[in-house]
Amino acid sequence: MKTVLKSTVMAAAAFGLFAGASASADDLTVVSWGGAYTKSQVEAYQKPWMAKTGHNIRSEDYNGGIAEIKAQVEAGNVTWDIVDVELSDAVRACDEGLVIPIDPAELPAAPDGTPAVDDFIPGTLSECAVATIVWSTIYSYDASKIEGDKPTTIGDFFDTEKFPGKRGMRKSPKANLEFALLADGVPAGDIYEILASPEGVERAFKKLDTIKDSVVWWEAGAQPPQLLADGEVLMTTAYNGRIFNAAAGEDKPFEIVWDGQVWDIDLWVILEGAPNKDLAMDFLKFSTSTQALADQAKWISYGPARKSSAPLVGLYQDGKTEMGPQMPTAPANMKNAVQNNFEFWADHQDELNERFNAWLAG
Repeated sequence: MKTVLKSTVMAAAAFGLFAGASASADDLTVVSWGGAYTKSQVEAYQKPWMAKTGHNIRSEDYNGGIAEIKAQVEAGNVTWDIVDVELSDAVRACDEGLVIPIDPAELPAAPDGTPAVDDFIPGTLSECAVATIVWSTIYSYDASKIEGDKPTTIGDFFDTEKFPGKRGMRKSPKANLEFALLADGVPAGDIYEILASPEGVERAFKKLDTIKDSVVWWEAGAQPPQLLADGEVLMTTAYNGRIFNAAAGEDKPFEIVWDGQVWDIDLWVILEGAPNKDLAMDFLKFSTSTQALADQAKWISYGPARKSSAPLVGLYQDGKTEMGPQMPTAPANMKNAVQNNFEFWADHQDELNERFNAWLAG
C-alpha cells in the first residue's frame, strides 16, 4: 500500500511530540501506520493542532486491521482515540459498533462555503469515517529506456509490440483485472459490473493472457522501483508513492502513467468509548480541513480527499517539485480512474484468488 515503515516504536518519540514517559488524561492518542506517512500527518495535522489548542498528542503506530480496535472496545479498556484505517476496515468497524458515527454536516466547509459533503471526493465519506488521502496503483516506466513515443494509456502497458519488454505486475488479481478490462476498452464506471459476471472475468483473463509471458511478478511495494532501476522490466504497476519517492528522492528517471489508475483511500475513525472523544472530533475536523489536507501533500504524494485542497497544494519538501500534478486526485489524473470497490473484493476475493493462482500455474 503506502510508502510507510510499520515500525514498532512510538511515533511520538521519533518526532518529539511530547516529553515525559506517560501520557496525561489530556493527551489525544492518534494511531497511524508509521514512517513517512505518519511524518506527513505529524507535520500537517498534529503540530499545528497542538499549537492551536495547547493539547498534546500521543502518536502510536499499528499494522492496520481492526483486531486491536475490537479488543479495546470489547474489553471496555479503550486507550486509542482516533485511528487511520483503510476503507474496508472503516466499514467493518462501523458495522460492528466499534467506532462512532460521524455526521458530515459537522465537518468544516470549504473556504468558499461549499459544504463538506459536496467538497469531499465522492466515495470518501462513510457513516463512521472521514477520508484524508487518496493513494493509487498506477504503472510506471523508465523514461531513459524508451525512445520516441512514450506510453500514455493503460492500453500501452498491454501493447508489447509497440513497447517491447518485460512488464512488472503485482502477484494478485486485485487491480490487474481492472487494468485488463480498462485496456480492453471497458469504461472505468463499468468495471465492477463487468467483473461481476463470469463473462467479464473471462474477458479480463483473456487480456492478461496477451502479456502473461512477459510479466515479472512482484509482491512487496518496494519491488517495482527496484525492478525498473535494475532494468528487469520496461514498465511496472506500482503504488504511486513508491514511484514518486524514487523519482523525487533518488532522481530516478521514472514516469507515472495515470490513465487507468485504481485508487483507494485512508480514513479517520474515532473509537467507541474513546477517552478523549471530543478532542478526537476536534482533531478530526482540523485535520480534514481544506488547508490541512493540502499541507500534507508537501510531505507525501497522496492526494487530498477534498476538492478544494487541490489548488492549494504547493511544493514538495525539497522546495522545487510541484506536488499538484503528482496527486492521484489532480483533475488530469482522474480522467480515467477507477475507485477500488472494496465490497466487490470482499465478495469475490477468494474465488478470484483461486482463479488467478490457477491461471498463473496454467
